[in-house]
Amino acid sequence: VIFRWWKISLRNECREARPGEIKESHEDFLDDSSLQIQIAIIFGAKVLEHVLNLCRGKFDFLERLPVSLLLYIISFLELEDIARLSQVSHRLKMICNSNALWEGIVENLCDTITPEMRELAQEMGWKQLFFTNRLQLQLQLRRRRQKCAEKEKLT
Repeated sequence: VIFRWWKISLRNECREARPGEIKESHEDFLDDSSLQIQIAIIFGAKVLEHVLNLCRGKFDFLERLPVSLLLYIISFLELEDIARLSQVSHRLKMICNSNALWEGIVENLCDTITPEMRELAQEMGWKQLFFTNRLQLQLQLRRRRQKCAEKEKLT
């Protein structure tokens, strides 16, 4: 673990201050509570927790994967598993509820998606479209058609 610092000041007495650096092994860092406190004060408790986990060998590779790869992996999960995965972290919750994921799910499970359904999905969200029953979807599509027809009559 390398901890570096420097002073930024307009005062003359601080202009010659050189950057400082502390290098410690993972084991030494885990025992150095004063350095841990400094990191928590400067960077916050979450950063300290992350560094401590790294020093303990606890890596979370899933959180570091690119969104496109996570979307691809998640697309193979069952719906219940997607719901559980969305509870793991804020990032995974956003991905599991994203339009990109649910658009793919709807396209894989539905026979036909009309342009009209696509427009409705863009308005209400693909996940909402997926969980809306067919009767409600038909009603919403009918209302959209009526609104479009009324707009055309006015113009």
